[in-house]
Amino acid sequence: MLAYTYKAPGVFGLTEKPLPELQGERDAIVRVTLASVCTSDLHIKHGSVPRAVPGITVGHEMVGVVEKTGNGIQNLRAGDRVAVNVETFCGNCFFCKNGFVNNCTDANGGWALGCRIDGGQAEYVRVPYADTGLTKIPGNVSDLQALFVGDILATGFWAARISEIGREDTVLILGAGPTGICTLQCALLHSPGRIIVCEKDEERLRFVREHYPSVLAEKPENIEKFVLAHSEHGGADCVIEAAGTEETFRLAWRCARPNAVVTVVALYDAPQVLPLPEMYGKNLTFKTGGVDGCDCAEIMQLLAEGKLDTTALVTHVFDLKDADKAYDVFEHRRDGVIKVALRP
Repeated sequence: MLAYTYKAPGVFGLTEKPLPELQGERDAIVRVTLASVCTSDLHIKHGSVPRAVPGITVGHEMVGVVEKTGNGIQNLRAGDRVAVNVETFCGNCFFCKNGFVNNCTDANGGWALGCRIDGGQAEYVRVPYADTGLTKIPGNVSDLQALFVGDILATGFWAARISEIGREDTVLILGAGPTGICTLQCALLHSPGRIIVCEKDEERLRFVREHYPSVLAEKPENIEKFVLAHSEHGGADCVIEAAGTEETFRLAWRCARPNAVVTVVALYDAPQVLPLPEMYGKNLTFKTGGVDGCDCAEIMQLLAEGKLDTTALVTHVFDLKDADKAYDVFEHRRDGVIKVALRP
């Protein structure tokens, strides 16, 4: 089968691989019907994910159809349409039982697919612990609607949940990329007093203003004064950092009011520094990723009810054979791209 592969640091490419086989009683084989390119894939390519294993098929955002299951799977059967969770989790360890599935202690636990084991930018994928890692797609939800349930939509949902958003709060979201927009949609579910989005790209600012007219949007160079002017207590009550740059990391704590919650969901290409002497007295609570992707069933229900819709994020669709071109468009932000989907 055709698979897009992490060949070496800095090098991705198409390869032919054998079809995956069941390896455990809780495995499933999924025929991929739609996959997506994620910024985390680029982090692997450029060496920012040290645990990534050269030779693996990349891709952790995908939907498909169950082809076969191991003997231990009771909640799925061949023919089920499913969304695949970015995280693999056993469901039985201390962390899983407490909802911290990103820290599952199993050898395949956490972010495995497309990082440490073969992922979904391929025609087929083996999913370990499929009974916890696959979410059935209802008949009224399309593959495109369900594509982000297991990753960036789960990330946005988790970020909004742990940020303790109140109904009178000012919420600042740094970054209007795919994760930022998913976080914005999920923050809106909490009905805060106002949401401000900070983004430097003009096309993405225009996207926010067009699709979310109730949301305020501003560029980074003006954001500190803007937040002060649109908040009651000297800054944002909740800040969610979804951009992943040195500048946005700094803005996250600077734009927060004293005693605010700062949630960091972004990945960074370099270590970030907290200047504690400057921050003294702000008494901030920091919460950091990665996502605990254990809300996928609830997210899928919200999609079915029309309360979430991320289809507008997919601006480009390529066949898997054209993955090199798809990555070029996504990585270099060509042609107004937000998200790129791949069809096997």
